[in-house]
Amino acid sequence: MSKGWTKTDWRAKPRVQMPDYPDPAAVAEVAARLSTMPPLVFAGEARKLKRALGEVAAGRAFLLQGGDCAESFAEFSADNIRDTFKVLLQMAIVLTWGAKLPVVKIGRMAGQFAKPRSASTEVIDGVELPSYRGDIINGFDFTEEARVPDPARMLHAYTQAAASLNLLRAFSTGGFADMHRVQSWISGFTDEEDAKRYREVANRIQDAMEFMTAAGVTSDKVNAIGTVDFYTSHEALLLEYEEALCRIDSTSGLPVAGSGHMIWIGDRTRQPDGAHVEFARGVQNPIGLKCGPSLSTDDLKVLLKRLNPENEAGRLTLIARFGAGKVGDHLPRLVRAVEEEGAKVVWTCDPMHGNTIKSATGYKTRPFESVLREVREFFAVHKAEGTIPGGVHFEMTGKDVTECTGGVRAVTDEDLSDRYHTACDPRLNASQSLELAFLVAEELQDRRAMQKAAGM
Repeated sequence: MSKGWTKTDWRAKPRVQMPDYPDPAAVAEVAARLSTMPPLVFAGEARKLKRALGEVAAGRAFLLQGGDCAESFAEFSADNIRDTFKVLLQMAIVLTWGAKLPVVKIGRMAGQFAKPRSASTEVIDGVELPSYRGDIINGFDFTEEARVPDPARMLHAYTQAAASLNLLRAFSTGGFADMHRVQSWISGFTDEEDAKRYREVANRIQDAMEFMTAAGVTSDKVNAIGTVDFYTSHEALLLEYEEALCRIDSTSGLPVAGSGHMIWIGDRTRQPDGAHVEFARGVQNPIGLKCGPSLSTDDLKVLLKRLNPENEAGRLTLIARFGAGKVGDHLPRLVRAVEEEGAKVVWTCDPMHGNTIKSATGYKTRPFESVLREVREFFAVHKAEGTIPGGVHFEMTGKDVTECTGGVRAVTDEDLSDRYHTACDPRLNASQSLELAFLVAEELQDRRAMQKAAGM
């Protein structure tokens, strides 16, 4: 996979969605400093995630990936990390119940600092400035000074990512993730009047926990009950940062992206001969590839070979993002292209990016019903094609924000201004995220019932 590849090869390829720094010498200085710092993740962790994703590709596990649209320097706090981690754990328990399979948990955390943009500039009140591209590149404030790309921000991003990972590792193994604790949080959600339709599932989960306790299966006796494997991921958009944190694995002698357990290539940066594909093809980490409506079957086949030439299960995750009502127009042809190649991939659904609209009140939002509809269409296509719907990928937060409309608490267009905190795209709040997990669990139960009836 990495034969004849070096981590600087991307520099000779066409680059898109990356900043033009005004001072190249300053960029080189920051990159040199980053290259001497410890990696944020380790090769053994990335290999373990790849094995887990191999189980997803085979239909023996399910993938839950979620977190911030773009992590913020200003809103960084232990509480925010805890609350998002907490919701992901609740979602995972519900999905485990629905699928009767292990759930692989990956956060869009500890590295999701850069964002591609549809336009290089934006205009407000007649003033045109460079677009905000994420805190690792420039500032959110609409001023000329803030919008200048600053390489020193990479150091800030590294420090914040390291602190986030430190806390996530503590939460994962220190008792916070105990399944009995997580189940009590779920019961708290379904005790609310608006969420009573999900109470039956929550009660069944509680009964299962009580049975396990009565049988002596407790967190102090079975480590797996009190701890979880939790991984991080981000879009590998800023390649100067990725290159600086790329390391050689001492056990295999192969290069690994030290910035996160999984990195993905965006729908705007997946050019087969582009810089981002060139970098990603050489590292050993699991790789994600966003697949939007403009992806041709020919390009997909080229990308399958380029990113996973050895056809290694767990190496490549295809993240479908089309928009509600459009999945049937695009996903079947891509699924068939993968099947024609005999490629081992994880198929997962990103129902967020194709469902962004502008509300009547002027806020960018995503209707909950559109998000759910795209998930259901994703499952329906895989049912029709006889292939495996491997997971879901959400932009969400543990905070009680009002950025996406709908859900059991019925956020309306008029509510959006109450707690609209995102720096880029609207995120599901804690209640909407957990509700969506219950609804996806229903899809998984239906799939499992069909498999059982077919003797699979």
